[in-house]
Amino acid sequence: MINVSEGRNHAILDALTQVCSGDLLDVHTDSDHNRSVFTVLGEEAPRRLTQAAILALSLSQHAGVHPRLGVVDVVPFVPLVNSSMQDAQIARDEFATWVTGEFNIPCFLYGTNHTLPEIRKNAWTTVMPDIGPHVPHPTAGAVCVGVREPLVAYNLWLEDVDLATTRRIASAVRTAHIRTLGLQVGAFTQVSVNLIEPMISGPNDVFNAVSQHAAVHHAELVGLLPASVLATIPRARWEDLDVSVEQTIEWRVTNR
Repeated sequence: MINVSEGRNHAILDALTQVCSGDLLDVHTDSDHNRSVFTVLGEEAPRRLTQAAILALSLSQHAGVHPRLGVVDVVPFVPLVNSSMQDAQIARDEFATWVTGEFNIPCFLYGTNHTLPEIRKNAWTTVMPDIGPHVPHPTAGAVCVGVREPLVAYNLWLEDVDLATTRRIASAVRTAHIRTLGLQVGAFTQVSVNLIEPMISGPNDVFNAVSQHAAVHHAELVGLLPASVLATIPRARWEDLDVSVEQTIEWRVTNR
């Protein structure tokens, strides 16, 4: 799930989608976040997408409610079938070395020494890039390159709830397995969620947790989820939770 800091320019997004052709499983775009999440397979598609985004985008022309460090903000490597966490870590390190060598862009590595939230909070102060310059690239910023198990990215939209209250709700439901942000998205507010242990705390759990504080207007899956996570959710709740078989990684791999 590569996070690119562009969610409004459809011509650029179409061009970025084309460079992933053959390896693309999903694209999720949000104009308020001004961010798109590309779910791709392999090691070459992330490089093609990164190169195209770096050439097309500039942080100096970017504005959006979601925090970001770079035009290619997050590149995680996730082991799926027939690959290991060690394979993913090797791919992460080789990708970061390539980005710095090709474009002189600094890379923060997460999944071993640091978490992604730690980097977002402390970048350029107590946490410096692991590879490359110790200052942001003038147009591309920096890239957070990680290794992790599959997670579920999820948004819960709230209506008539102010931002301060939404941030308190986000804090209240945050756990070791649920990472949250409270954001303003147009007329709504949003609890933006990463479920980093979705077999322990999944979409059903975080939806119920937020609902204890405010009515959820609607839920939104960002990208895809593992079939094993979908299997833990009662079928009767799939529509309300915005999940389905067609939104699983396994279905998209089989039907791409």
